[in-house]
Amino acid sequence: MQVVAAMELNPLLRSPRPLPSLNSGTEAADKKRVNAAFAAVAFAPGLALGSFLNVVAARVPLRRSIVRPPSACMACEREIKWYDNVPLLSYAVLRGRCRHCQARIPLVYPAVELVTALLLAGCVLAFGLSVEAAVAAFFCAALVAVSAIDLEHRIIPNRIVLPATVVVLVANTARDLSPEWALAALVGSGFLLAAALVYPAGMGMGDVKLALLMGAALGRTVSVALMVGMLAAMIPGIVLLARHGSKARKMGIPFGPFLAIGSVVALFWGHDILHAYLATLRN
Repeated sequence: MQVVAAMELNPLLRSPRPLPSLNSGTEAADKKRVNAAFAAVAFAPGLALGSFLNVVAARVPLRRSIVRPPSACMACEREIKWYDNVPLLSYAVLRGRCRHCQARIPLVYPAVELVTALLLAGCVLAFGLSVEAAVAAFFCAALVAVSAIDLEHRIIPNRIVLPATVVVLVANTARDLSPEWALAALVGSGFLLAAALVYPAGMGMGDVKLALLMGAALGRTVSVALMVGMLAAMIPGIVLLARHGSKARKMGIPFGPFLAIGSVVALFWGHDILHAYLATLRN
C-alpha cells in the first residue's frame, strides 16, 4: 500500500502513458498532400496514355494493329511526326488541323487525352499509390476507349471489354478475396440482359458485356453506376423526343458513354451515394 501511495504521489514513478504518434495529428493531411502531389505527377503520363487510347479507339474497330504502322493522318495518310503528336499541345499549336493537308482533327482526340489524364490523376488522388488505384486507372482507361469507339462506331468491342473484365476481376479478387466482384459482374450484366430481352431495340449486347466489366470493377456500387448511367441517358433522349417527336425512337443513342459516366461516379462517390440512399430507406 505504501508503494502504491508513493507512486500516486510521485508522477515519476507512475507507469508511462503511451505517447501519441508524431504523425497522428497530421497523418491524414499529409496523406492528402502526398496523394495530390502524386496525382499532379500522374497527369502527364495520363495525357500520354490518352494519346495511346486514341490509337486504340481508331484501330481496334478496323481490326488493325495498335503498334504498327506509326500514327498517320486519316485524310492524307502522311505519318505524324513526334512534334505534331504531343498530347493537347500539338492540337492547340496546329489549331486542330493536319500540318500537311489541313484536314480538321476531330475534337474527340484532345478530349480523350484530357479526360484520361484527369481520370488517372483522380485515381491516384482518391486511392493513393496502391493496387486499388492501379485497377481503377486500368478500368477508367478501358471506359474511355470503349466510349470513344461507341460514339464513333456504335459498337463496344469484345477485344477490349472481355480481356479487361478478366484482368479487373482477377486483380480485385486477389487484393480483396471476396465473391462480391464476380457476383456484381453477373448481377450487373444480368440486369442489362433482361432489359435487352424486353426491349432489344434499346439495348445492345455490347452494353451487357460492358456491365460485366463494371461489376467486376465496382462491386456492390455497380447499382449506382447503372442508375446514374440510365438517368444520364434520359437527358439526350428527352431532348430528341422534344425536337423530333415520334421520329426520335428511330434515332439511336450510344449507351456505352453513359454507362461510363455512371461508372466514374460510382468509382469515386459510389459508396457515399449508396449509403445515403440506404439511410433514406431506413428513415
